[in-house]
Amino acid sequence: MTRTSVTEELESAANRIANMLRVDLQVILRHAALMLLSAALLVVAQPATAKPMVGVPSVVDGDTIEIHGQRIRLNGIDAPESAQLCLDAGRKNYRCGQKASLALADFLKAHRPTSCIEVDRDQFRRMVAVCTAGGVDIGDWMVRKGYAVDWPKYSDGFYVRAQNEARAAKRGMWAGSFERPWEWRKQMTVQ
Repeated sequence: MTRTSVTEELESAANRIANMLRVDLQVILRHAALMLLSAALLVVAQPATAKPMVGVPSVVDGDTIEIHGQRIRLNGIDAPESAQLCLDAGRKNYRCGQKASLALADFLKAHRPTSCIEVDRDQFRRMVAVCTAGGVDIGDWMVRKGYAVDWPKYSDGFYVRAQNEARAAKRGMWAGSFERPWEWRKQMTVQ
């Protein structure tokens, strides 16, 4: 092989590689453009603000309600489970979860309708929302009255002030002693 034929062979190989790269680059750019267009369409298709769910709720438990057949977990708080026992000021057991549910039902009955804005979905695919009734944040009311606690894992401390107020005034569960609901559930799953 002569020097000229080697040079021509190298140039030919370089051109083939360049053509393949151009095709691959075109395919990559086409895919990227389609992905950007899809993302833009998704953004445009989403409403600018979440539409609130409004209705007359029924109480499932101390931190879950149902409106129009939709289960809604109150964001950032945790109430005792219905079977959970707490100790009152006199060191007697009482069903604090049941008491929380009844208090929530009474509050909602007196402050209808209820409006909820979805902020997330939980592990059970329930709507997680901030809900108000009569202009009052239901989560704040439950924590402030001592029927639920701030759940730092999900609240970013949003209800800590309400919890501190309830603790200082010895309201609800704070009048006696109790196990945090998430700790109680964890203990129940171990047994």
